[in-house]
Amino acid sequence: MKRIISILFLSFLAVAIQAASINGHVKNKKGESVSDAEVSVLQSGKLIAKTNTDTNGVFSFKNLTSGHYHVYAEKSGHEKSLPQSLILTVNDEKTINFVLKPSVVKPNEKEIVIEAFNVVENDAEMSMDFSLSQQQHKSGNAQRSRSINAVFDQPAIQHNTEDYSLIEENRFHSAKDKPLSTFSIDVDKASYANVRRFINQNQMPPKDAVRVEELINYFNYDYPQPTDGHPFASHLEYGDCPWNENHKLLMIGLKGEEIENENVPASNIVFLLDVSGSMNSPNKLPLLKRSFEILIDKLRPEDRVAIVVYAGSAGAVLESTPGNEKEQIKAALNNLNAGGSTAGGAGIQLAYKIAKENFIPDGNNRVILATDGDFNIGASSDAELVRMIEEKRDDGIFLTILGFGMGNYKDNKMEQLSNKGNGNYAYIDNILEAKKMFADELWGTLYTIAKDVKIQIEFNPNLVESYRLIGYENRLLNDEDFNDDKKDAGEIGAGHTVTALYEIIPAGSNEKSGDVDDLIYQSRKLKNSADLMTLKLRYKAPDENTSQLITKAVKAKPKAEPELSDNFKLASAAAMYGMLLRNSEHKAKASWEKAIEYAKASKGADKFGYRNEFITLLQKAEYMAK
Repeated sequence: MKRIISILFLSFLAVAIQAASINGHVKNKKGESVSDAEVSVLQSGKLIAKTNTDTNGVFSFKNLTSGHYHVYAEKSGHEKSLPQSLILTVNDEKTINFVLKPSVVKPNEKEIVIEAFNVVENDAEMSMDFSLSQQQHKSGNAQRSRSINAVFDQPAIQHNTEDYSLIEENRFHSAKDKPLSTFSIDVDKASYANVRRFINQNQMPPKDAVRVEELINYFNYDYPQPTDGHPFASHLEYGDCPWNENHKLLMIGLKGEEIENENVPASNIVFLLDVSGSMNSPNKLPLLKRSFEILIDKLRPEDRVAIVVYAGSAGAVLESTPGNEKEQIKAALNNLNAGGSTAGGAGIQLAYKIAKENFIPDGNNRVILATDGDFNIGASSDAELVRMIEEKRDDGIFLTILGFGMGNYKDNKMEQLSNKGNGNYAYIDNILEAKKMFADELWGTLYTIAKDVKIQIEFNPNLVESYRLIGYENRLLNDEDFNDDKKDAGEIGAGHTVTALYEIIPAGSNEKSGDVDDLIYQSRKLKNSADLMTLKLRYKAPDENTSQLITKAVKAKPKAEPELSDNFKLASAAAMYGMLLRNSEHKAKASWEKAIEYAKASKGADKFGYRNEFITLLQKAEYMAK
């Protein structure tokens, strides 16, 4: 009996220790406390708690678990406040202050104004002012109206300076005029998490925030392991295109060799952390710290970590330290505070210097840069930073870039740096995404097994009228770059999968794309072949500068929809997701219903729940798009 009581007490104590809370104050525009105002807490769109303010206008919610919440206040005779999005973690105490404005209704006019509220976390105050109005005017029998949809579900961001590179979608190319398609593989996943952030805030993402290949490659696919001595295996599947019945879809999948943790070489890692003033918000530096703690817990005694920070200047706050000294590493991390301008270039120089000084031959040497990308002093232009990163990659040091935050997020800068620095790039929008990177997929993120991986496909004009590569617009290469070992390309990590899709118009179709006039001084003679295409792959070992070549001819054996694999359906669903978000000119009959159908059909075991979350995102986007 005592044992049972002890277990119950310990369970209760564990819950109590981990409980988070939200406190706040509701006032009117005159600064007077508003008693008996109703305050609601929602999670995933569902009401989970509700309370009323006391005579002093104060409210409190206790014993909340970690997670993402929305909170709003309302009272009869006042306009409902705009909800605030909050992320709670273990032992969090967050304070939200609401200001309610009295309702004003005039003849023939309805006005809703939501003015201001403050969000306070651990003495760091952030103010966000919102103004929103809806008016209806009548004149005789004519009525003009302007409506605002889902006003209370869409937090606005003032002075938004987020920056994304222009994406011009790949078009169809004639297999007769341009039989070769060449590109660098890409295992970046930042776009998926960033798009998720917008959708979870009930906003459609900016068009250029959507990189379709990163939506496709967010998931791990069930491809076979390599068996031929190469560090990765290739897999191909050819079938009906789900958004255009007259087209086919070709899926190319690569699977990196999986390596047991104990067989991964020792790691020399430098954390390069942005602690400038722009990182002073809950979804930036505090989330960054919690994310890196997950990685620190996974370090082995043979691994080493140094910490470099930059704000107005750059400095080392932790010398290279063995991975089993976790408390020392965490103490250095948790002592960091945000403030000052952003000397990103100086930080990069120092981080690479320390990584080189502690270089482990035949080991895993990497800089992990965590920032919102808002560099503003020193080397800060895209060109300067890219040239700096290009110089550093020859030292055998790889780069991981992690993006945090919103409002001033510089996606374009970080994507360029990761592409040029033998690196990968991810966006951390919540603690579960950090867990995905640093726990579920740790060595795929941090340990490179093949670098400068390029793909070149030669399509057979006898069977292919035209084709287009879906996504990878920022990874295209000139055809001659395929054989040039000086040209940089993408990296594959241990156990990683990489997926690319081609939409194909079969030969004999009445649909023509990109026709050009017949050549005057040359004539084309096609060879008879039953091959759909030839796939060529080039890659280098992580410590080598000469590439190896893999070549594979592929026969045309298209599958009908019932025969398509879960891999094919999942990739197709992600491609439709991207095309619909971008309102692609190539989306044809792609629909949210079809994307959801394919996502559900390919859910499988879904060990970590990522595919189920994808279905939820599709459903949210479907309703917002209506």
